[in-house]
Amino acid sequence: MAEALARHFLGDRVEASSAGLAPSGYIPDLTLEVLEEAGISTDGLYSKGFFAVPFSEIDYLVNLTKINVKLFIPRFFSGNLISCPVRDPFGQNIESFRATREEIERLIRQKLPELIGAVSGERLSLFPRHGALRD
Repeated sequence: MAEALARHFLGDRVEASSAGLAPSGYIPDLTLEVLEEAGISTDGLYSKGFFAVPFSEIDYLVNLTKINVKLFIPRFFSGNLISCPVRDPFGQNIESFRATREEIERLIRQKLPELIGAVSGERLSLFPRHGALRD
């Protein structure tokens, strides 16, 4: 969800990707439904894990969990870590997924541009915890 929203709202100003700490191997149907009802493309989304991330190529790592991801980040990571926890709707109803979509949208449209300046060409990675936010 986070990757799709970032690509939609930030466009070519950043290169967004997302991975989960505990990937399920699929995108939950409710994630796809709430993205599509908001007109957000789900093309190319797939479930991927944290260790598939090219840390050497990332300028900003946005942690969407309350988990201390510093424990999982390779020492050679030279980018910036930003923690912005959002609710995880995995296993809940569609209203919870919608609320999370709106929370992530606010984060992407309002908070992140202030924090990172949304500088063209920078790579942004968003790390949720569970399947509802994974790509």
